[in-house]
Amino acid sequence: MKEILKELCSQPGVSGYEDCVGKYMYRCFSKYTSHITTDAAGNLMAEFKARDPKAKKVMVFAHMDQLGFVVKRIDAAGFLGVERLGGIPEKILPGLEVLVRTCGGKWIPGVIGNKSHHVTDASEKYKVIPIQELYVDLGLSSSKEAAEVGIVPGCPVVYKPRFTELVRERCYGTALDNRGGCAILLELAKRLAGAECALDVYLVGTVQEEYNLRGAMVACASVEPDFAIALDVAITGDTPDMGGKLPVSLDAGPVMSMYNFHGRGTLNGTIPHPRLVEMTENAAKELKIPLQRIASCGILTDASYVQLYGRGVPVIDLGFPCRYTHTAVELCSIKDLKQLSCLVEKILRNAPEDIEFTRKYE
Repeated sequence: MKEILKELCSQPGVSGYEDCVGKYMYRCFSKYTSHITTDAAGNLMAEFKARDPKAKKVMVFAHMDQLGFVVKRIDAAGFLGVERLGGIPEKILPGLEVLVRTCGGKWIPGVIGNKSHHVTDASEKYKVIPIQELYVDLGLSSSKEAAEVGIVPGCPVVYKPRFTELVRERCYGTALDNRGGCAILLELAKRLAGAECALDVYLVGTVQEEYNLRGAMVACASVEPDFAIALDVAITGDTPDMGGKLPVSLDAGPVMSMYNFHGRGTLNGTIPHPRLVEMTENAAKELKIPLQRIASCGILTDASYVQLYGRGVPVIDLGFPCRYTHTAVELCSIKDLKQLSCLVEKILRNAPEDIEFTRKYE
Protein backbone atom coordinates (compact mmCIF):
# COMPACT_ATOMS: atom_id res chain seq x y z
CA MET A 1 0.00 0.00 0.00
CA LYS A 2 2.77 2.44 0.94
CA GLU A 3 4.75 1.89 -2.26
CA ILE A 4 1.62 2.23 -4.40
CA LEU A 5 0.68 5.44 -2.61
CA LYS A 6 4.19 6.81 -3.12
CA GLU A 7 3.99 6.12 -6.86
CA LEU A 8 0.55 7.67 -7.13
CA CYS A 9 1.61 10.84 -5.27
CA SER A 10 4.59 11.16 -7.60
CA GLN A 11 2.34 11.56 -10.66
CA PRO A 12 1.09 15.07 -11.51
CA GLY A 13 -2.60 15.01 -12.37
CA VAL A 14 -4.49 18.28 -12.15
CA SER A 15 -8.17 18.21 -13.17
CA GLY A 16 -8.48 17.61 -16.90
CA TYR A 17 -4.89 16.35 -17.15
CA GLU A 18 -5.02 13.07 -15.22
CA ASP A 19 -3.05 11.12 -17.85
CA CYS A 20 0.00 10.26 -15.72
CA VAL A 21 -2.15 8.92 -12.91
CA GLY A 22 -4.48 7.10 -15.31
CA LYS A 23 -1.61 5.39 -17.11
CA TYR A 24 -0.09 4.21 -13.85
CA MET A 25 -3.43 2.86 -12.61
CA TYR A 26 -4.10 1.18 -15.96
CA ARG A 27 -0.80 -0.69 -15.70
CA CYS A 28 -1.66 -1.82 -12.19
CA PHE A 29 -5.24 -2.84 -13.05
CA SER A 30 -4.05 -4.82 -16.07
CA LYS A 31 -2.23 -7.24 -13.74
CA TYR A 32 -5.58 -8.36 -12.34
CA THR A 33 -8.20 -7.98 -15.09
CA SER A 34 -8.44 -7.62 -18.85
CA HIS A 35 -11.79 -5.84 -18.59
CA ILE A 36 -10.53 -2.24 -18.52
CA THR A 37 -12.21 0.61 -20.33
CA THR A 38 -12.01 4.39 -20.51
CA ASP A 39 -14.43 7.04 -21.72
CA ALA A 40 -14.15 10.39 -23.48
CA ALA A 41 -13.97 12.22 -20.17
CA GLY A 42 -10.97 10.16 -19.06
CA ASN A 43 -12.52 7.93 -16.39
CA LEU A 44 -10.78 4.58 -15.96
CA MET A 45 -13.00 1.54 -15.25
CA ALA A 46 -11.73 -1.90 -14.24
CA GLU A 47 -14.41 -4.62 -14.13
CA PHE A 48 -14.35 -7.78 -12.02
CA LYS A 49 -17.19 -9.97 -13.21
CA ALA A 50 -19.28 -12.37 -11.15
CA ARG A 51 -20.19 -15.78 -12.55
CA ASP A 52 -23.84 -14.86 -12.83
CA PRO A 53 -24.36 -12.74 -15.99
CA LYS A 54 -27.35 -11.12 -14.25
CA ALA A 55 -25.38 -10.12 -11.15
CA LYS A 56 -26.00 -6.73 -9.58
CA LYS A 57 -23.40 -4.04 -10.26
CA VAL A 58 -21.52 -1.89 -7.78
CA MET A 59 -19.24 1.03 -8.62
CA VAL A 60 -16.43 1.74 -6.16
CA PHE A 61 -14.77 4.98 -7.18
CA ALA A 62 -12.09 7.50 -6.23
CA HIS A 63 -11.00 10.57 -8.14
CA MET A 64 -7.62 10.58 -9.84
CA ASP A 65 -7.29 14.34 -10.19
CA GLN A 66 -5.81 16.89 -7.84
CA LEU A 67 -6.39 20.60 -7.48
CA GLY A 68 -4.01 23.09 -9.03
CA PHE A 69 -3.94 26.14 -11.25
CA VAL A 70 -4.22 27.19 -14.86
CA VAL A 71 -1.99 29.77 -16.55
CA LYS A 72 -4.07 32.90 -17.08
CA ARG A 73 -1.53 35.33 -18.49
CA ILE A 74 2.18 35.72 -19.22
CA ASP A 75 3.80 39.11 -18.75
CA ALA A 76 6.56 40.63 -20.83
CA ALA A 77 9.24 39.39 -18.38
CA GLY A 78 8.03 35.78 -18.55
CA PHE A 79 6.24 35.58 -15.19
CA LEU A 80 3.01 33.58 -15.16
CA GLY A 81 -0.25 34.80 -13.69
CA VAL A 82 -2.48 31.90 -12.65
CA GLU A 83 -6.06 31.12 -11.70
CA ARG A 84 -7.12 28.54 -9.10
CA LEU A 85 -8.39 25.19 -10.34
CA GLY A 86 -10.22 23.82 -7.31
CA GLY A 87 -10.25 24.88 -3.67
CA ILE A 88 -6.72 26.22 -3.32
CA PRO A 89 -5.98 27.97 0.03
CA GLU A 90 -4.18 31.15 -1.00
CA LYS A 91 -2.48 31.67 2.36
CA ILE A 92 -0.10 28.72 1.82
CA LEU A 93 1.02 29.56 -1.72
CA PRO A 94 3.95 32.04 -1.63
CA GLY A 95 7.28 30.23 -1.98
CA LEU A 96 5.80 26.87 -3.02
CA GLU A 97 7.42 24.74 -5.71
CA VAL A 98 5.19 23.87 -8.66
CA LEU A 99 5.24 22.07 -12.01
CA VAL A 100 3.82 23.60 -15.19
CA ARG A 101 2.76 21.41 -18.12
CA THR A 102 3.90 22.59 -21.54
CA CYS A 103 1.85 22.23 -24.71
CA GLY A 104 3.99 19.21 -25.55
CA GLY A 105 3.10 17.45 -22.30
CA LYS A 106 6.37 18.03 -20.46
CA TRP A 107 6.20 19.14 -16.81
CA ILE A 108 8.74 21.84 -15.96
CA PRO A 109 9.57 23.21 -12.48
CA GLY A 110 8.91 26.64 -11.11
CA VAL A 111 8.20 28.51 -7.90
CA ILE A 112 5.44 30.82 -6.73
CA GLY A 113 7.16 34.13 -6.06
CA ASN A 114 7.30 35.73 -2.63
CA LYS A 115 8.64 39.22 -1.93
CA SER A 116 11.95 39.07 -0.07
CA HIS A 117 11.52 39.44 3.67
CA HIS A 118 14.11 42.23 3.82
CA VAL A 119 11.93 44.56 1.76
CA THR A 120 8.50 43.49 3.06
CA ASP A 121 6.70 46.36 4.73
CA ALA A 122 5.24 45.74 8.20
CA SER A 123 1.73 46.22 6.82
CA GLU A 124 2.28 43.32 4.40
CA LYS A 125 3.70 40.72 6.80
CA TYR A 126 0.34 39.33 7.89
CA LYS A 127 -1.54 39.80 4.63
CA VAL A 128 -2.85 36.87 2.57
CA ILE A 129 -1.92 37.65 -1.01
CA PRO A 130 -4.85 37.06 -3.41
CA ILE A 131 -4.32 34.77 -6.37
CA GLN A 132 -4.57 37.73 -8.77
CA GLU A 133 -1.36 39.19 -7.30
CA LEU A 134 0.67 35.97 -7.19
CA TYR A 135 2.92 34.79 -10.00
CA VAL A 136 4.92 31.73 -11.02
CA ASP A 137 8.62 32.14 -11.77
CA LEU A 138 10.06 29.58 -14.20
CA GLY A 139 13.38 31.38 -14.54
CA LEU A 140 12.35 32.77 -17.94
CA SER A 141 13.23 36.24 -19.14
CA SER A 142 10.43 37.05 -21.58
CA SER A 143 6.99 36.02 -22.88
CA LYS A 144 8.72 34.99 -26.11
CA GLU A 145 10.90 32.56 -24.17
CA ALA A 146 7.81 31.16 -22.45
CA ALA A 147 6.20 30.51 -25.82
CA GLU A 148 9.38 28.83 -27.05
CA VAL A 149 9.29 26.28 -24.23
CA GLY A 150 5.57 25.67 -24.82
CA ILE A 151 3.97 27.74 -22.05
CA VAL A 152 0.77 29.50 -23.12
CA PRO A 153 -2.44 30.58 -21.37
CA GLY A 154 -4.41 27.49 -20.35
CA CYS A 155 -1.43 25.35 -19.36
CA PRO A 156 -2.06 23.50 -16.06
CA VAL A 157 0.02 23.95 -12.91
CA VAL A 158 0.30 21.64 -9.87
CA TYR A 159 2.12 21.53 -6.55
CA LYS A 160 5.48 19.82 -7.10
CA PRO A 161 4.82 16.12 -6.27
CA ARG A 162 6.32 14.80 -3.05
CA PHE A 163 5.91 11.89 -0.66
CA THR A 164 7.62 11.54 2.72
CA GLU A 165 7.37 8.71 5.23
CA LEU A 166 6.95 9.58 8.90
CA VAL A 167 6.95 7.44 12.03
CA ARG A 168 4.15 4.99 12.93
CA GLU A 169 3.21 4.28 9.29
CA ARG A 170 2.23 7.87 8.72
CA CYS A 171 3.18 9.92 5.67
CA TYR A 172 2.64 13.28 4.03
CA GLY A 173 2.66 14.39 0.45
CA THR A 174 0.85 16.09 -2.39
CA ALA A 175 -2.55 14.88 -3.54
CA LEU A 176 -3.24 12.31 -0.83
CA ASP A 177 -6.67 13.70 -1.69
CA ASN A 178 -7.37 11.46 -3.41
CA ARG A 179 -4.43 9.23 -4.33
CA GLY A 180 -5.18 7.46 -1.05
CA GLY A 181 -8.55 6.44 -2.51
CA CYS A 182 -6.85 5.37 -5.74
CA ALA A 183 -4.38 3.21 -3.79
CA ILE A 184 -7.34 1.45 -2.17
CA LEU A 185 -8.84 0.76 -5.61
CA LEU A 186 -5.60 -0.92 -6.68
CA GLU A 187 -5.47 -2.95 -3.48
CA LEU A 188 -9.07 -4.06 -4.04
CA ALA A 189 -8.20 -5.11 -7.59
CA LYS A 190 -5.54 -7.47 -6.26
CA ARG A 191 -7.95 -8.98 -3.74
CA LEU A 192 -10.86 -9.35 -6.14
CA ALA A 193 -8.63 -11.07 -8.68
CA GLY A 194 -7.88 -13.71 -6.06
CA ALA A 195 -11.50 -14.64 -5.31
CA GLU A 196 -14.78 -13.90 -7.06
CA CYS A 197 -17.50 -11.72 -5.61
CA ALA A 198 -21.27 -12.24 -6.00
CA LEU A 199 -21.45 -8.80 -7.63
CA ASP A 200 -20.05 -7.28 -10.79
CA VAL A 201 -17.54 -4.87 -9.27
CA TYR A 202 -16.38 -1.82 -11.16
CA LEU A 203 -13.34 -0.07 -9.71
CA VAL A 204 -13.34 3.40 -11.19
CA GLY A 205 -10.75 6.17 -11.17
CA THR A 206 -12.72 9.32 -11.94
CA VAL A 207 -11.62 12.68 -13.34
CA GLN A 208 -12.30 16.34 -12.60
CA GLU A 209 -13.69 15.89 -9.09
CA GLU A 210 -11.83 18.98 -7.92
CA TYR A 211 -13.34 20.91 -10.83
CA ASN A 212 -17.02 20.82 -9.88
CA LEU A 213 -17.35 17.03 -9.54
CA ARG A 214 -17.72 16.32 -13.25
CA GLY A 215 -16.17 12.94 -14.07
CA ALA A 216 -18.07 10.54 -11.82
CA MET A 217 -21.42 11.39 -13.43
CA VAL A 218 -20.07 10.30 -16.82
CA ALA A 219 -18.59 7.11 -15.35
CA CYS A 220 -21.91 6.29 -13.69
CA ALA A 221 -23.67 6.56 -17.05
CA SER A 222 -21.23 3.98 -18.45
CA VAL A 223 -21.48 1.53 -15.54
CA GLU A 224 -25.15 2.01 -14.55
CA PRO A 225 -24.54 0.56 -11.07
CA ASP A 226 -27.16 -0.74 -8.66
CA PHE A 227 -25.26 1.02 -5.86
CA ALA A 228 -22.00 2.88 -5.39
CA ILE A 229 -19.27 3.49 -2.82
CA ALA A 230 -17.22 6.69 -2.95
CA LEU A 231 -13.71 6.72 -1.46
CA ASP A 232 -12.19 10.04 -0.46
CA VAL A 233 -10.47 11.89 2.38
CA ALA A 234 -12.15 12.64 5.71
CA ILE A 235 -10.98 15.84 7.40
CA THR A 236 -9.56 15.30 10.87
CA GLY A 237 -10.21 17.34 14.00
CA ASP A 238 -7.19 16.09 15.94
CA THR A 239 -4.71 18.95 15.42
CA PRO A 240 -4.23 21.94 17.79
CA ASP A 241 -5.83 24.39 15.37
CA MET A 242 -8.99 22.29 15.00
CA GLY A 243 -9.73 21.89 18.68
CA GLY A 244 -11.81 18.78 18.13
CA LYS A 245 -14.34 20.53 15.86
CA LEU A 246 -14.64 17.32 13.85
CA PRO A 247 -14.83 13.86 15.48
CA VAL A 248 -12.20 12.26 13.23
CA SER A 249 -8.66 11.25 14.22
CA LEU A 250 -5.68 9.66 12.55
CA ASP A 251 -5.18 5.94 13.27
CA ALA A 252 -8.76 5.64 14.52
CA GLY A 253 -10.08 3.74 11.50
CA PRO A 254 -12.17 4.35 8.38
CA VAL A 255 -14.75 7.14 8.35
CA MET A 256 -18.41 6.85 7.33
CA SER A 257 -20.03 10.11 6.28
CA MET A 258 -23.56 10.40 7.62
CA TYR A 259 -24.16 13.82 6.07
CA ASN A 260 -22.30 16.30 3.93
CA PHE A 261 -23.47 19.53 2.38
CA HIS A 262 -21.49 22.09 0.43
CA GLY A 263 -23.54 25.25 0.74
CA ARG A 264 -21.08 27.41 -1.26
CA GLY A 265 -21.74 27.54 -4.98
CA THR A 266 -23.90 24.42 -4.92
CA LEU A 267 -26.66 23.18 -2.69
CA ASN A 268 -25.75 19.54 -3.24
CA GLY A 269 -24.74 16.97 -0.65
CA THR A 270 -25.16 13.34 0.38
CA ILE A 271 -27.06 11.46 3.05
CA PRO A 272 -26.11 7.77 2.71
CA HIS A 273 -28.67 5.09 1.93
CA PRO A 274 -29.73 3.37 5.20
CA ARG A 275 -29.05 -0.09 3.76
CA LEU A 276 -25.46 0.90 2.96
CA VAL A 277 -24.98 2.32 6.45
CA GLU A 278 -26.14 -1.01 7.88
CA MET A 279 -23.86 -2.97 5.56
CA THR A 280 -20.88 -0.80 6.54
CA GLU A 281 -21.54 -1.13 10.25
CA ASN A 282 -21.91 -4.93 9.99
CA ALA A 283 -18.69 -5.25 7.99
CA ALA A 284 -16.75 -3.20 10.56
CA LYS A 285 -18.11 -5.36 13.40
CA GLU A 286 -17.13 -8.57 11.62
CA LEU A 287 -13.63 -7.27 11.00
CA LYS A 288 -13.41 -5.86 14.54
CA ILE A 289 -12.09 -2.55 13.27
CA PRO A 290 -13.16 0.91 14.49
CA LEU A 291 -15.56 2.94 12.38
CA GLN A 292 -15.63 6.72 12.75
CA ARG A 293 -18.64 8.83 11.79
CA ILE A 294 -18.77 12.38 10.50
CA ALA A 295 -21.47 14.90 9.61
CA SER A 296 -20.20 18.13 8.12
CA CYS A 297 -20.92 21.25 6.08
CA GLY A 298 -18.61 22.81 3.50
CA ILE A 299 -17.55 19.39 2.17
CA LEU A 300 -18.71 17.58 -0.96
CA THR A 301 -17.70 14.48 -2.94
CA ASP A 302 -18.68 13.29 -6.39
CA ALA A 303 -21.09 10.81 -4.78
CA SER A 304 -23.52 13.72 -4.56
CA TYR A 305 -24.04 13.64 -8.32
CA VAL A 306 -23.75 9.88 -8.81
CA GLN A 307 -26.79 9.47 -6.55
CA LEU A 308 -28.90 11.48 -9.02
CA TYR A 309 -28.22 9.31 -12.07
CA GLY A 310 -31.22 7.65 -13.74
CA ARG A 311 -33.84 6.58 -11.22
CA GLY A 312 -31.36 7.15 -8.40
CA VAL A 313 -28.25 5.29 -7.24
CA PRO A 314 -27.85 4.38 -3.54
CA VAL A 315 -24.48 5.77 -2.42
CA ILE A 316 -22.28 6.07 0.63
CA ASP A 317 -19.12 8.10 1.26
CA LEU A 318 -16.33 6.20 3.02
CA GLY A 319 -13.08 7.93 3.80
CA PHE A 320 -9.66 7.81 5.41
CA PRO A 321 -8.61 10.47 7.96
CA CYS A 322 -6.42 13.18 6.44
CA ARG A 323 -4.83 16.34 7.85
CA TYR A 324 -4.05 19.61 6.05
CA THR A 325 -6.26 18.89 3.03
CA HIS A 326 -5.77 20.93 -0.15
CA THR A 327 -2.26 21.98 0.88
CA ALA A 328 0.99 20.58 -0.54
CA VAL A 329 1.61 18.52 2.62
CA GLU A 330 -1.51 16.45 3.27
CA LEU A 331 -0.91 13.84 5.98
CA CYS A 332 -2.49 10.43 6.56
CA SER A 333 -1.90 7.01 8.12
CA ILE A 334 -1.21 3.88 6.06
CA LYS A 335 -2.96 1.93 8.82
CA ASP A 336 -6.23 3.77 8.11
CA LEU A 337 -5.89 3.10 4.38
CA LYS A 338 -5.36 -0.61 4.98
CA GLN A 339 -8.39 -0.83 7.24
CA LEU A 340 -10.56 1.04 4.75
CA SER A 341 -9.58 -1.35 1.96
CA CYS A 342 -10.47 -4.31 4.20
CA LEU A 343 -13.79 -2.70 5.09
CA VAL A 344 -14.80 -2.11 1.47
CA GLU A 345 -13.83 -5.65 0.49
CA LYS A 346 -15.94 -7.06 3.34
CA ILE A 347 -18.94 -4.93 2.26
CA LEU A 348 -18.63 -6.28 -1.29
CA ARG A 349 -18.26 -9.90 -0.24
CA ASN A 350 -21.11 -9.74 2.27
CA ALA A 351 -23.55 -8.24 -0.24
CA PRO A 352 -26.18 -10.85 -1.25
CA GLU A 353 -26.78 -11.64 -4.91
CA ASP A 354 -30.34 -10.33 -4.69
CA ILE A 355 -29.47 -7.16 -2.80
CA GLU A 356 -32.34 -4.65 -2.88
CA PHE A 357 -32.38 -0.94 -2.04
CA THR A 358 -35.93 0.14 -2.78
CA ARG A 359 -37.37 1.79 0.32
CA LYS A 360 -40.83 0.44 1.11
CA TYR A 361 -43.40 2.02 3.40
CA GLU A 362 -46.24 -0.47 3.45
